[in-house]
Amino acid sequence: MNKKLTCISKLQVERRKFRPVLPDILKKGASFIRLVKGKFMSSAVDQVNLRKIFKNTYGLPEIMFKRGASVDISKKSIKVAVVFSGGQAPGGHNVIAGLFDGLKKANKKNILIGYLGGPSGILENRYKLISKKMLFNYRNTGGFDFIQSGRAKIETPEQFRLIKDNFSASKVDALVIVGGDDSNTNAAMIAEYMEKENLNKCVVGVPKTIDGDLKNDYIEASFGFDTATKIYSELVGNICRDVNSSRKYWHFVRLMGRSASHITLEVGLKTQPNIVLIGEEILESKMTLVQVVEYIVSIIVKRSQDGKNFGVILVPEGLIEFIYEIKELIYNLNDVLVKNAEIVTNEEKKEFVYAKLPKEHFNFMKSLPIEIASQLMLDRDPHGNVRVSLIETEKLLVEMVKKRLLELKKEDKYEWKFSAITHFFGYEGRCGIPSNFDANYTYALGYNSAVLVLNGITGYLSSIRNLVRPPKYWKCGGIPLTMMMNIEKRHGEYNPVIRKALVDLNGKPFKKFVKNRVKWAVNDSYVFPGPVQYFGPLELTDMTTKTLQYERSE
Repeated sequence: MNKKLTCISKLQVERRKFRPVLPDILKKGASFIRLVKGKFMSSAVDQVNLRKIFKNTYGLPEIMFKRGASVDISKKSIKVAVVFSGGQAPGGHNVIAGLFDGLKKANKKNILIGYLGGPSGILENRYKLISKKMLFNYRNTGGFDFIQSGRAKIETPEQFRLIKDNFSASKVDALVIVGGDDSNTNAAMIAEYMEKENLNKCVVGVPKTIDGDLKNDYIEASFGFDTATKIYSELVGNICRDVNSSRKYWHFVRLMGRSASHITLEVGLKTQPNIVLIGEEILESKMTLVQVVEYIVSIIVKRSQDGKNFGVILVPEGLIEFIYEIKELIYNLNDVLVKNAEIVTNEEKKEFVYAKLPKEHFNFMKSLPIEIASQLMLDRDPHGNVRVSLIETEKLLVEMVKKRLLELKKEDKYEWKFSAITHFFGYEGRCGIPSNFDANYTYALGYNSAVLVLNGITGYLSSIRNLVRPPKYWKCGGIPLTMMMNIEKRHGEYNPVIRKALVDLNGKPFKKFVKNRVKWAVNDSYVFPGPVQYFGPLELTDMTTKTLQYERSE
């Protein structure tokens, strides 16, 4: 074997042979696609303020791809840049592959470069020229290691001027930003700046996040969600089988999902554990931390009375922000910390913060375990978000459940048996080899982006719909980034950001879960999904998520 390929697994060698299936509309290339404008699109909220901020890119029409001759885009070559922004998600390399192939199909002289290390690469003008040979070993692979990623926030006038200068110096005609809600907010801001300055540069976004919170009627799924939830479901399914074998532990499993519980709901639907906490439901019901603990304890006690001192509990990573009094506490903490970022040590932070908090929040903070209180005061991320991945919510719940069970033991003179094991599954799912669905979807998203930029479209998000059908039937086009936005408070100030899509409590996936959760709580209804399948019957290799199946079913 070639020495350069010794680090490549046999599975990766086989995955290189996989040829993503393009939607029929894209197969002949951009020169045979006619762009049709649909209805003009406004945001769901904050229309007046957003129109003031995005004077040049607000209220744009939906764009749909139809068969037919387009403007002759093959005569003029363009230079396109691509950048990964934010956390990794399975399938990112196929976005680049689809973008590259789409550009080269239109004109072999078209050039694709990749900015290195995320948005900071744009600011520092660090990039590499992408060739077919370089891409070969990255097709259908996980990770973002081809050009890496980063979380730099682009927001200052100096940064926008720097991008303008770097684009001019490198002769970049278009930028494709692959990212989640915050990253595509960057895309919208850059697109608006380019239009304001009459620079004739295109900016297009690609919907990426395993959290699943970047979606609407036009973006049916963000890429990576399918693969990541399949990976987590395998792990949770293995644990379910383990508890059903040993019958002596309660496993508290925290799953990634910073601001929404989509991952937890999907894994719950796939594996059917005893308890699945959905943050959005807890927030809607204004449940306190004590009430959440009481709910968990009630099921533990019921199962114990049936001789079952074991079970599996799924906890969304962002649960801490959905619990009513903690959400209010975090809101206050954000205000205090952002205005006093110079405070470095934990002790200084603690003394300062406690002195600034309202009495009810001070008392609640003091009631929390020291480790959790400290984690709530950790530095915020570049977008002003609490670093929820560093807050060990599952351990907080275990301690409070233990405490409550001891109280019940004294009251009822009953010997509750409770042994807990905690887990956090997050990074395990972000760079997995993409499922066939994600490999096809990301390739199509990249190719779709090529069609948009070749036609001079800017301020849009690449949109592929009809995802429950085979890829050949998928519908392609673009939607304005501004239609997904609202105004939120970040770093103590109100700014435009893409609105996160939370679990819909009236939606079919959640209703399916509610219909079954009582049965799952007391019975051992565990399902063991097993690993992601790449080869075999299509009903195994190409199946979509339960979420997508239920949401898009007739």
